[in-house]
Amino acid sequence: MPLINSVISWLMKKRIHQIELFMKYPLEVQQELLRKLLVSAKNTEWGKRYDFRSIQSYDEFRSRLPLNDYESLKPFVDRLRQGENNILWPTEIKCFAKSSGTTNDKSKFIPVSQEALEECHFKGGKDLLSIYCNNHPETNLFAGKAIAMGGTHQIVEVNNESYYLGDLSAILIQHLPVWVEYLRTPGLSIALMDEWESKIEKMAAATLQHDVTNISGVPSWTLLLFRKILELTGKPNLTEVWPNFELYIHGGVNFIPYREQFNRILPSDKVNYLETYNASEGFFGIQDRIGADDMLLMLDYGIFYEFIPLEDGSFDTSKVIALNEVKPGVNYAVVITTNAGLWRYMLGDTVKFTSVSPYRIQITGRTKNFINAFGEELIIDNAEKALSVACKKCNAQIFEFTAAPVYYNEQRGAHQWLIEFEKKPEDLGFFTETLDNALKSLNSDYEAKRYHDLLLGEPQIHIIPAGTFYKWLKLKGKLGGQNKVPRLANDRTYVEEILALVSVDSSDYKSP
Repeated sequence: MPLINSVISWLMKKRIHQIELFMKYPLEVQQELLRKLLVSAKNTEWGKRYDFRSIQSYDEFRSRLPLNDYESLKPFVDRLRQGENNILWPTEIKCFAKSSGTTNDKSKFIPVSQEALEECHFKGGKDLLSIYCNNHPETNLFAGKAIAMGGTHQIVEVNNESYYLGDLSAILIQHLPVWVEYLRTPGLSIALMDEWESKIEKMAAATLQHDVTNISGVPSWTLLLFRKILELTGKPNLTEVWPNFELYIHGGVNFIPYREQFNRILPSDKVNYLETYNASEGFFGIQDRIGADDMLLMLDYGIFYEFIPLEDGSFDTSKVIALNEVKPGVNYAVVITTNAGLWRYMLGDTVKFTSVSPYRIQITGRTKNFINAFGEELIIDNAEKALSVACKKCNAQIFEFTAAPVYYNEQRGAHQWLIEFEKKPEDLGFFTETLDNALKSLNSDYEAKRYHDLLLGEPQIHIIPAGTFYKWLKLKGKLGGQNKVPRLANDRTYVEEILALVSVDSSDYKSP
């Protein structure tokens, strides 16, 4: 294994030169990439509709193609799922990554082309290892095994054709190169299980037998695995189970609330943490500096980037700019064009640049109110529809509300809802249960995280006295005009400020 580790580490470092090239010539790389995307898709339905052949500049591209969200692309994605081809992208789409819902659907299905698999997602995985090896030349990462906390997928048959549908992580694990499969644990039969309680149990039993050196996954699910392993082994921490463990790769949710828990379970200065920015739509950024809190924007993954400046929390879609126009410290909504046929697609994420030479970013949030503390990706539309259902069934009326995550033990949390009722429900417990069920029906990621209370507990509801939100807005100097109570927040700033104004009657509190 030491020889294998040395060879793989050397191969990984060879990629660093190419990364340095796009860092040095970012605009040229992006311009050439846009040209290749247009040439590749010129004979598709979209290529003909917008005459890709005649587009000679970014300005022509920007003026001719509309901005899109999932709803606008959904009719074309639905056709792809029915087996049609050459609509958005020239090659056959055999994979669809199931992601959190939109306004109209419980889930959305992001097309993943073979090019996106190889030139974006797999390339991103190899690059993060290359960067890590370059920053840690004495690494023994490949002398042991890797764990990827993957989701689930299924094979769907439509019109005598089959395609993969499921979490992106599961699709990636299913299609990993043979050499990667040799280095990972557990086997596919366990890694792709769809029943999470049994999956965690079997993963723990299988992986504790190996010398695991690294793991990647969402913090909440990863902690579940860690605690199960400690339970099975009776060890006080994981360094006694995996003495050579050195790297945790995370992304997707804010890691700060979890860091203390990881430090207790992995009490070693040999353990490193590396952040990535990847999603169903693409792999976008990698933390390329030790101890940094930003990520290098990866510019040669088949993704062309555009950005929309945010002003006062909103953005004007007529003000789209290319990479060469961005400025540090400004919040931008991200727009991508990809080698899977997502043309000028508004990702829904917001970022700010910490540097433009090279281009490094931090994720600042979403373009809409949201909660994503545990990977549940709860959006405002989900919340409002679920509350409407609960009010109707419980004969209640809501005046104002806000919600935020709460962490009530080391591995689980909940959503805390502060609600000012116009008419209170007679049975708060039934109201809470109805709200919870409605959220599960509207959002597949929320439903998954609520499974058997493994990660996300039942909603906590505080009934707030009448006039509380008015008082809070007044103290903030935000009465009248377009000022609104924030419906959802991914941190507890607003909730703590509001709770400080009132004392909540314990009879109005629903415990998880």
